[in-house]
Amino acid sequence: MLGTDFRKGSPNWLDLGSPDTGAAAAFYGAVFGWTHQSAGPDAGGYGLLQRDGKTVAGLGQLTQEGARSAWMVYFMTPDIRATVDAVKAGGGTIRTEPEDAMAEGWLAQATDPQGAEFALWQPGKTAGFEVASAENSLLWAELHVPDPAAAFAFYGGLFGWRGEDMQTPGMTYRVLSTEEGDQKAASFGGIAPMGDGAGGESGGERPRWVPYFNVADADATEAAAVKAGGTVLMPSTDVPDVGRIAWLADPFGAVFALLKPNPQM
Repeated sequence: MLGTDFRKGSPNWLDLGSPDTGAAAAFYGAVFGWTHQSAGPDAGGYGLLQRDGKTVAGLGQLTQEGARSAWMVYFMTPDIRATVDAVKAGGGTIRTEPEDAMAEGWLAQATDPQGAEFALWQPGKTAGFEVASAENSLLWAELHVPDPAAAFAFYGGLFGWRGEDMQTPGMTYRVLSTEEGDQKAASFGGIAPMGDGAGGESGGERPRWVPYFNVADADATEAAAVKAGGTVLMPSTDVPDVGRIAWLADPFGAVFALLKPNPQM
């Protein structure tokens, strides 16, 4: 399960790009109880979203013309330049070459061969987010693409991920684990075939990584999101052996999901 003992290829940072960071912070505060803290005067308006004083994610202003509000999942790399080279060799593209984030770490932004955007983080003073898998924090990262097998081959070339296929109604779901540690304990996300369903309406179905946040009550959290101006893409639904899931979009269209996990997950 996702934690903060970061290993190569594990999600270790998450941030949201929004056209209105104040309104976005207010929305997620209403949904998850997060508070918003500035990252400092030299951070260009970038801030931290926190749960009980611990950082869950980052929040920044969209700066590129035509950019869409979205959540970005970052994966840990001990050598960001080597991973960037592997992205290019595997058919992906680099949107932002490695840059030093004020000695907190090195970051780069990339797009996989099927169009899903992701990012890389090489830790400096900041290893990553400070809490994961706890209530109202990141629990799972899920990739939706047209060709899951090709995606697994691409990311496996970057991080050495392991996969285990699960048969679910109508599709094969691949659970992802880092290359180190017990495979079940090292699982952090999955790959699903893109198609009709969650994100297919106002969310606009397209290749993407979707963050799942652990919640105590998916229905109540869904209702809080709607009250705060969000949109329901898939209403709260029970998924056997997984838990109760909902897909939502914030007021600016950024897609995220809720999961009240099955205790056996």
